[in-house]
Formats: sequence, structure tokens, C-alpha cells
Amino acid sequence: MLLPELFEGRLIERRNRFVAVVDLAGQVVEAHCPNTGSMTGCKAPGSRVWLSRAANPNRKLAWTWEMVEADGVLVGIHTGRPNALVEEAFLAGRLPELAAYPVLRREVRYGIENSRIDLLFEGAGLPPCYVEVKNVTAQVAGTIGFFPDAVTARGAKHLREMIEVVRSGGRAMVVFCVQRGDVAEIRPAEEIDPVYARGLRQALAAGVEVVALQAAVTPSEITLVRRLPVVA
Repeated sequence: MLLPELFEGRLIERRNRFVAVVDLAGQVVEAHCPNTGSMTGCKAPGSRVWLSRAANPNRKLAWTWEMVEADGVLVGIHTGRPNALVEEAFLAGRLPELAAYPVLRREVRYGIENSRIDLLFEGAGLPPCYVEVKNVTAQVAGTIGFFPDAVTARGAKHLREMIEVVRSGGRAMVVFCVQRGDVAEIRPAEEIDPVYARGLRQALAAGVEVVALQAAVTPSEITLVRRLPVVA
């Protein structure tokens, strides 16, 4: 994925879930934070950050926080990008499990809890495959990445829905989109959200497929390039 032009600055503070304050070449600006998680390890004041500028001149916040340098590694924090990154990886053949599907639909309503699936793959004679994409930015204990970095009732709901999909004869897949290059495996964050961790293990036992794809991140491009193991 080619990115729009990014501008480097220094993080002053993450004021709240939606706004970051950044020193941008001597100008203090407020930037939209497109990540509502805790952003563990990715919000230290003084960190190098990169912002994009909105094309719409009337937008309330002209800047959007795109990435941060954490522990010397560039991390993509924009949670609006993983769905497109996974779609690109599929088109590039990095999800061979889905290669037979000719039809891809986005943001489709499904399930008894009226959820919205990120990507739905369909094809004649094939069971529909419901794909939920999760963004991973947090790292812990060396090369272990974890998800989530905050309690996610929505994520637990999606796991329940996906278990029902499999029980009904369909396919379901969780894809962890890892937007940092220093992670070697993904694990559920048991201490942060034990409900999600338990739900992920139940989903695996029920036949939900789980995949992790790691990105190469630069200020000009983000591309999912390799598979990582998921240890649940």
C-alpha cells in the first residue's frame, strides 16, 4: 500500500483516544488518532511520529497520525488501513487458503448479533469465508506481539459470531495484521483481556482459522510480507 505524503514530527502527548498533539517542524498541531486502543508502547512523549494531511480542507482536524517509531521500529497505528492491507495480500497470493474464491465483499452484515464482517469471500460451490481483520501494534517480551492492547467486547462478540459461522457449515478466519517488523509471533493478551484470549482458544477449537501477517513499514509504503505463528 502506497501512502500519501507523510510529515515527520515529535509526539507531545496523546491527549485522549482521538487526538494527539504533535510538534510538526516547530508548529504544534492536533492530529486525529485513528486508533482507539491503549497503544501500549506506541505513545511515549518525544517519539518520532508521521502524519498525513487531509485532502478535505474543511475537516475539523487537518492531520492524521499514521505511524510512530517505537523501540527503533516503525509501527503503523492507523486502524483504518489493515482491511486494505489484507485485501492486497490476498491479491498478491499471500493468503493461499483463500485463493479459490473469486468474489470479495466488504463490510457485510451477518450473524445473530448483527455484526459486520470486514471481508467476505464467496464462490460457487465454496462455503462462504468470513474474515475478521485485527490490527496489532503492541509488542511485549522481546519478539512477542499481542492482541488486544485494551479490553475489546466487540472482538469477543466477533469470535462468537465466527464460531456460529463454522458450526453452520461456513468458514471463518481471523487475520492479525501486524504493523511492526520486530515481532516473531502473536499471542492473545491474557492479562489485558482474558475473555478475548479464552474466546480465541474456543474459536480455534471450533475450527475458526487464525492467520498472522507481518508488514514491512516505511513512511512511503506498508506491505504485508510474511506469515507469523499464532500461539494461543
